[in-house]
Amino acid sequence: MDTAALRPEAVGFEEYAASRWPRLVRTAYLLTGDHHEAEDVVQATFAKVFRNWPRISRLHEPDAYVHRALVNNNLSRHRRRRVRQLLVPVLPERAHAAGSGHRDVEERSVLIQALAQLPQRQRAVVVLRYWEDMSEQQVAEVLGCSLGNVKSQASRGLAKLRTHPALDPYAAGTGSTTDGTDGGNR
Repeated sequence: MDTAALRPEAVGFEEYAASRWPRLVRTAYLLTGDHHEAEDVVQATFAKVFRNWPRISRLHEPDAYVHRALVNNNLSRHRRRRVRQLLVPVLPERAHAAGSGHRDVEERSVLIQALAQLPQRQRAVVVLRYWEDMSEQQVAEVLGCSLGNVKSQASRGLAKLRTHPALDPYAAGTGSTTDGTDGGNR
């Protein structure tokens, strides 16, 4: 099903949630670094959205509202968390997925490790701007901040990622990874 053609006001909550679930879980995974926590954050977001679905479905951009709720739920989860979890370099539940090579898992885990080092706000901006491919204006609306704040957070976040030691093989301008390939699919 083409989710872009799915207008929220024309569908019920269940259909909307089912069509948006995979993308929101991917976004939440990049924000949390853990697949199970990502699903929990998306579930909590949908629980809150469900209560106000008649109003939210009539908004000009309900997807932006849902993205903002997702980011806010993640920030709240992060603030409430008492024990920090260790992010491991290999994602065991993804290591044997069909069509996914071991190298892809390693590259993904390196990126998650580097993203985990960013402050939550920078991480949210980088994920929404470059993974979700939102415009700076859309990110500002989702996060409820100024366009200048999005630009500065993105700039700082990307600068930190560029200097992260685990990402050295993928740094811009090197042209190849340590194994001599061009890296591909990043």
